[in-house]
Amino acid sequence: MKLELHNLSNHLQDSLEINEKVIIPKEYYQKTDIIDFKNLILKGKITNSTNGLILKANLSGMMVLEDSISLEPIDYPFSCEIEEELQSFLKNNENILDITEILWQNIILEVPLKLSHVENFNEYQGDGWKLVSEDSIQNTNNPFSELKDMMGEE
Repeated sequence: MKLELHNLSNHLQDSLEINEKVIIPKEYYQKTDIIDFKNLILKGKITNSTNGLILKANLSGMMVLEDSISLEPIDYPFSCEIEEELQSFLKNNENILDITEILWQNIILEVPLKLSHVENFNEYQGDGWKLVSEDSIQNTNNPFSELKDMMGEE
C-alpha cells in the first residue's frame, strides 16, 4: 500500500487521514498458514512530529486460515492497532511510502497458533488412532502425577 507524502514532507499539512482498503500481495502469505484476506481496511492517520512521521492506525478485516484439524478454510476476524515511526521506512527525498511491510508485520502477530471449529472428534479416527480433545487427555491417569505430588507444587 503506497501513500503520497508530498504535503506532509513540505509541511503543507499536519496530518494525512487514511481510510482505505488494503491488498496484501500473495507473495507475503503464500508460504504461511494464511489462505487469503477479506475486507482489509486501514483507518488512521500519519502525523508530523518532532521525531518525524508517525503512523497511528487500526487495521481490521478477515483472515482465511486452515482449520488445524479438518484443514477446511475458516474465516478469522482480526483487528490490530498500529503505531509506528516511519523514518526508517522512508528513502531519501521520496514522497511515496510503501507501508505494506509495516502492515504485514502487524498482521503476522495476529495469526493464532491453532484454530479449529471441529466439535465432533469421532469423525477423525482411523486404524489404530483417533483424535481426542484436550479435556479428555486431562481426565486420564497421568503417570507423572505421583512424581509431581512427591516434588511438591511450585
